[in-house]
Order: sequence, then structure tokens, then C-alpha cells
Amino acid sequence: MTDWTAGYVTEIDYTHGYYAELNPLRAQLALAAAGFAAPAGFAACCELGFGQGLSVNIHAAAGGAQWFATDFNPAQAGFAQWLAAASGARAALFDEAFADFCARTDLPDFDYIGLHGIWSWISDENRAVIANFVRRKLKVGGVLYVSYNCQPGWAAFVPLRDLLVEHHARLTAAGRGVVPRIDESLAFAERLFATSPLYARANPQVPERLKKIGEQNRHYLAHEYFNRDWHPMSVARMAEWLAPAKLQFAASAHLLDAVDAVNLTAEQQALLQEIPDPVFRQLVRDFCVNQQFRRDYWVKGARRLTPLTQAEALRAVRLVLVQPRGDVALKVTGALGEATLTEAVYAPILDALADHKPKTLGELEQALAPKVNFGQLVQAALVLTGAGVTQPAQDKAAASNAQPTTKRLDTALMNHARGSNDIAFLASPVTGGGLPVNRFEQLFLLAKAQGKANPPDWAAFAWQLLAAQGQRLVKEGKALETAEENLAELTAQAESFAQKRLPLLRALMVA
Repeated sequence: MTDWTAGYVTEIDYTHGYYAELNPLRAQLALAAAGFAAPAGFAACCELGFGQGLSVNIHAAAGGAQWFATDFNPAQAGFAQWLAAASGARAALFDEAFADFCARTDLPDFDYIGLHGIWSWISDENRAVIANFVRRKLKVGGVLYVSYNCQPGWAAFVPLRDLLVEHHARLTAAGRGVVPRIDESLAFAERLFATSPLYARANPQVPERLKKIGEQNRHYLAHEYFNRDWHPMSVARMAEWLAPAKLQFAASAHLLDAVDAVNLTAEQQALLQEIPDPVFRQLVRDFCVNQQFRRDYWVKGARRLTPLTQAEALRAVRLVLVQPRGDVALKVTGALGEATLTEAVYAPILDALADHKPKTLGELEQALAPKVNFGQLVQAALVLTGAGVTQPAQDKAAASNAQPTTKRLDTALMNHARGSNDIAFLASPVTGGGLPVNRFEQLFLLAKAQGKANPPDWAAFAWQLLAAQGQRLVKEGKALETAEENLAELTAQAESFAQKRLPLLRALMVA
């Protein structure tokens, strides 16, 4: 029998995550802040290994690009294709292995290629296929987004991961299913650590990491740790892989990485400033922050902006607030821990964005002068977007064009939420991407779309669905048993939703 899995876990569903770093609009902000030119537009985009396809479907529906993508798991591809059919967006989604997809002759050249959570979990053979595909199909000036586990943050954990995989392969019964076998392997590792092995004493952080792993979703663990291939690598090795494709490192897609003050000591910043080579500088930075996971933008034929053109590119960036103003805490977490944002700078910016209407950084600069200067504004855009408080936004025409497809996609997702809690995002034509919207909020929106006018009616609609499936709410760690308790809690949530979240979702053209 042919093994089509290539050692990848397929017996258990991958999580239904949305990854904002795959949104090309985010790349425009990151590249401009780093001083690089972005493509003039993103007409054709590609995602390799789309998982359940939530990100690619949201970006295809909410943005202006045509998307091509593949995932070799037919169950995942089937779900993704169902979403694409529901939205009617320009998305061609395939269930092909990388070698087959990358050999297709009917694909255009791409302005943007993205792969999230793929590179570290595939074989060298597949990495070579992808690198060659990027060399052939990424346009000059095009952007590659790639995320991967990296050294040195994983160095101490690699032996434990190998132990878990070997126990899973050799000492658990395949017929029992993936989740029980993962539990057995974790339990064995805990028994080993209880004997106080020298490895644990030499690497005291590893037992704590094992404990945290044991608390995580087993579907996530299956795909994260229990595939045949799992290869953390340094950014320098990544540069070697991408060199034949003529790619240059441009910027981190994790925008908080661009803010040295919350990640690096003064001594570390001074050391890094002495290093002229950008890849080696990133390598040294990874040691400073003990980096475990990199999210990077690379550019083919990267073009440096002059100070004038960089400022022009940044002033053209549109930003929109995607949280209720009152919910935004002036705190952010970097490698050095939690930091408090300067209220004199951030409060005026947030107040100017409080109406949830997109504004360019140039417009904000004029509105906030002289209280906030342009440098502070750019740093705030990176911090707030990195923290999920703001997102880059499209112009009005692009948002209007995208609204019909996002409405159809969001309707499909909200209907899916009637029986499932696995998708917690909807698409916004304003941001060209996804917004966090939990299951109950989706059900309230669905009730509203079906003509139910007020929060008590939305709550009754949601409770009818939950009760029919034998489901109950959990409050403060305790299941609510009676119908009256559940309905009261749903009504309270619906009232809060109507006051705080609904105005935001209306402004972002979701509701």
C-alpha cells in the first residue's frame, strides 16, 4: 500500500486556526517599517499547506487577490473547498502533495507565497521542492512568508521530543488512536523525570515545558511534536535554503520583534547595531531572546527605500482599531516581559482610532501633531498591530468589493458554529483578514441576521441550539445545569455583545 502521508499525522484533525501573518496587508506594514519596498499590489497569492483552510479562505474572500493553495490531506482540503464554494471567492484549492502542486503548469507567477507551520515539519526533500518552487514562481519583488521552529530556543527540548516520538512509535499500540498514545508517551516522560535524570538537572526548564505541553490540546500536540519530521533550524540555515531562490531576509512578521525596547537590553541593542550582516544579526538576536519560533518575510530582489520613500510608504498605511477602545490595556509583552505603554503617546492614538474607521498614518500624524511625532506613531502602529489591537486596512473601494464574498463566507462560518466550537474567527472586508469572534458571538450574529431583533431573542436562539445538542455553558469553572441558568448567562453575554462588540463588528463590515 502506498503511504501518502510522508510521515505526517493525518489520523487526527488539524486545528482550525487563523494566522494574521499570512495577510499580505501585514507584510506591507512590516516591509515599510524595515525600509523595504513591497509589491505594488498583490494580484496572485499562494499558500502551501493550508491546514483546514481558514486563513486562505478568509484572505481570498476579504482581499483583492486570487489565491492558489494546496494541502495534501483530503479531509482538510474538502473542508477548505467547501468554504471556498460557500464564499464564491477567487480561490483554487487543491489536495495535492507539494511535489505535485509545485509541478503544475497552470499556476501564475506570484506576488506573495506563504507557508505557516510547515517548514519545520516536512522532509528535506519537500523543503527542496518548496525552495525550487519559490525560485521559479515568486515574482521579482515578491514576498515569501515562512514560519518555523528555530534554535536556540528548542535546543534543550530536542532530546525530549525524540523520546516522546520513539515511545509513541515503539511502545504504544497503533490501534488505540492518536490521543491515548500521546497521553501514554507524556505519562512515560513524567515517570522518567520523576527519577531525577541528569538530563533534567542539566536542563531545569525542560520539566516545566513538559508540564505545559501536557496541558495543551492533543490535536495540536499530534501535529506539533509527533510527526516523523521535526527540524528546528537557525535563521542562518534558512538563509542557505532560500539563497538559490535569490531571497533576502527583510523583516519579522511578528511585529513586536521590531520594537527593541521590549525585547532587548541596552547592551544587547548596542551589540546588534555593530553587526553589518542582516542574517547574522538575526542569528545573534535569537540568542538574546532565546527564540523558539520565527515568522519571517523574505523578498526576492529586495529594494531598499530611501528615507523619503520609506516615509511616504508608511504614511500611506491604513490602520483600524479592532478592539473596543475601553478594552485596550496599555501593556504589551516582549522577550523582556511585560511593559507599560506611554499613555501620553498611545492614548491619543487610540482615541483617534476609537470610531473604528481606517485612517492612514499620514492622517493620524496631522491629527495628533504636536502631541505625537511620526517616529512614535510608526512604533505604535507596530506595537498595536503586533498586540492584535489594530490591523492594517484596505481602502474603501477594496472593502466594498470584498463585502459580498466575506458576507457569504461569514454566513457559512456562523452556520458551522451552530454545531461546533472549533472556529473563532470571521472575515472583515475592512482589514482584508480575520477577526476573533467566538462561537456565542457568531450565534448572536446569526440570530440577528435571521430577524431576531434584541439580545434576549439572540440568547434564546443560541440556547435552543445548545440544548438540542445536550450542551451547557461553563461559568467560573462550573457547568450551568438548569435551562434558566444557561439562558440567563447567554442573555447577559448577548447584552454585553450588543453594547461593546456589535458596534465594532458593524464598523468592520462583519455585522
